Amino acid sequence: MAIVLMVLGFIWWWPLGLIILAVLIAKGRIGCWHRAQYAGGGSMGCWNGGMDRWENKMQRMQEKMDRVRAKMDQFGGGWGAPPSSGNRAFDDYRRETINRLQDEQREFKEFLERLRLAKDREQFDQFMADRRNRPSDPPPQPQTGA
Repeated sequence: MAIVLMVLGFIWWWPLGLIILAVLIAKGRIGCWHRAQYAGGGSMGCWNGGMDRWENKMQRMQEKMDRVRAKMDQFGGGWGAPPSSGNRAFDDYRRETINRLQDEQREFKEFLERLRLAKDREQFDQFMADRRNRPSDPPPQPQTGA
């Protein structure tokens, strides 16, 4: 609200806006040097507190990520891994089966790619053969104007 009054003071009569600005600075409502953590300054002045704030935010975010990772490890051993059944022999069998299925899926995708390549090559060869075997058109005759 005080900022609005100051702006209106500058608009209406600039010395009034200047007086309001001086009062706000004196009361400590504008600026960051009035806070105790900035007393004594340092070369960063007001910006040092902003850096501390961002460091605190990053630290809190890191703690949240650690909690999420702990929960994920608790319920499944990581991202995308199925949860443990409690039976290690079954978990090993399941892991081996999943790996085998992933390998078969990869091999099938490679097979499909080779199949598409062969089909494309066959179509291209057919196109080239048709192009070679078509009768050549006689060159166009110049038209004479009669």
